[in-house]
Amino acid sequence: MLQRPDFEFAVDLEILCQGITGIYGVSGSGKTTLLRCIAGLEPAARGRLVVAGDVWQDSQNSIFVPVHKRSIGYVFQEPRLFEHLTVEDNLRYGQRRSQTNHVIDIGQVIDLLGLAPMLGRKPRDLSGGEKQRVAIGRALLRSPRLVLMDEPLAALDRARIDEILPFLERLHTKLSVPILYVSHNIDEVCRLCDYLVVMERGMALATGAIQSVLVRLDIPMLGSDEAGSVVQGSVESYDANYDLTRVRFSGGVLVVPGSFDKESAAVRMRIRAADISLCREKPLHSTILNILPVIIDEIHRDRGPHVFVRLRAGDDLLIAKITRRSCDELKLSEGDTLLAQ
Repeated sequence: MLQRPDFEFAVDLEILCQGITGIYGVSGSGKTTLLRCIAGLEPAARGRLVVAGDVWQDSQNSIFVPVHKRSIGYVFQEPRLFEHLTVEDNLRYGQRRSQTNHVIDIGQVIDLLGLAPMLGRKPRDLSGGEKQRVAIGRALLRSPRLVLMDEPLAALDRARIDEILPFLERLHTKLSVPILYVSHNIDEVCRLCDYLVVMERGMALATGAIQSVLVRLDIPMLGSDEAGSVVQGSVESYDANYDLTRVRFSGGVLVVPGSFDKESAAVRMRIRAADISLCREKPLHSTILNILPVIIDEIHRDRGPHVFVRLRAGDDLLIAKITRRSCDELKLSEGDTLLAQ
């Protein structure tokens, strides 16, 4: 527990030490405070913190492991590189700070983050995205038990964000280091994270696999314009004539623009609630390519003009955002079989 000016920070949760866990919420919800408590940067916080079986803090028993003895890598919004050192020297600094026997190899990090062309350059000669890649590499070379990333893309423009996201995805698949990733950008979270913690006013409203948390209708912040779901699929075929790819998931086949590296490649898709409409019968002569059979799982009504409808498509759950008027005119109810498009 920790008192903040606008709220009391009081979090009771268990996070899996694997994959990437997103810490999501609006500004001031306690996301950064959570990371700072884990890192040991909030000594006034009271409570108990256990990481992979090791007790890092237990206020009742006067246990507090200091920051420098916690095996973590911390990536901030700003890269915080040593300006007088080259990229390679910045990376090796992280390696020297390691408390282990270099489980993560510098060559592996250079390859994963595409740092080879810039090893001899200094930070002043790098773009914002390149600097942040170096900062991430330095954090990884500590061979930490846990990596904390506090909105690492928040200070970058769209082009630099698009540049760095593929590298973060590679870390996700190539390294076994668990990452806690703070962001208020739901697109980033959906693209990168396996698990999700939703924060609001110093409390964890929900935690779990990202697919299950995103489709909860009892969390107000997830009922915004950015509400939606995440589904996993695999590439079935590619139509070069139209530059369209067929992706199969448990609910059927979706046609998406562009191509992927190879057939059978795993694909993660984010489907926004506002992009789904519902109908009782299949429309004729429609420009919409994706039409799926679904079953209404739950309808969430409030006093506003919209209704959120949770839909079951195979083993996956989707969310549709429609008007209350449409819901009433179609006489929608739980258990109905419809078409989502």
